[in-house]
Amino acid sequence: MIELRDLHKRLGSRQILDGMTLSVGKGMNFVLMGPSGSGKSVTLRHIIGILKPDRGSVQVDGQEVSTMDRSQLMALRKRMGYLFQNGALINWLTVADNVALPLREHARLKNSEVDDRVMQVLRLVKLDHAAAQYPPSISGGMKLRAGLARALVTNPEYVLYDEPNAGLDPIISHQIHELIAQVRDDLGVTGLIVTHSRACATQCGDRIGILENGKLAVQGTVDEMVHSDHPLARAFLGGGAD
Repeated sequence: MIELRDLHKRLGSRQILDGMTLSVGKGMNFVLMGPSGSGKSVTLRHIIGILKPDRGSVQVDGQEVSTMDRSQLMALRKRMGYLFQNGALINWLTVADNVALPLREHARLKNSEVDDRVMQVLRLVKLDHAAAQYPPSISGGMKLRAGLARALVTNPEYVLYDEPNAGLDPIISHQIHELIAQVRDDLGVTGLIVTHSRACATQCGDRIGILENGKLAVQGTVDEMVHSDHPLARAFLGGGAD
């Protein structure tokens, strides 16, 4: 379980998080929405320990992230995958080598074991046919699927998704949403998804929360949020495919 309690964070002159409280239960996808600059990505960075709070608590399975030393943070990050916007692949590495990076950096596996695991996750995201290709030669949707494969290659318990369908057309976005839901259902992975997309929120999420003024202004199940009269819920989830 991921738990944030009364989290505060100022960056420069701006108060980004101002009492943020959030709970993400095991085996569920929690969708975090909100205006640009409201602190969604800052929240993700606290969970993986890149940022430390000015005040408040960040816990993963009862362990306080903000007080972890380097070795403890590395151990935590091995239990987490992170899907960056647009996949964030390295252009001079093949798709397979991009996916293999976390294993080659952090796992003590034979090359054959790494190769087997890489092909396993590439098949999961339907990208095994592109293993030998380089990122500049594949589409945006394929890059995102490769990024998801890399996030899953270490068998994480948690995956943090940062705008997983940014810049993609509706058809490819729908495929990504199906994959994110499949990862939850088939692998039991807990997800925290940052998005502006109504389709992503409603197709992938179990619960949705909307940030305003540095804290969750409203949250609930997908059905509760879609039918909510709260102005922010209506603004983000009131209609349309995107």
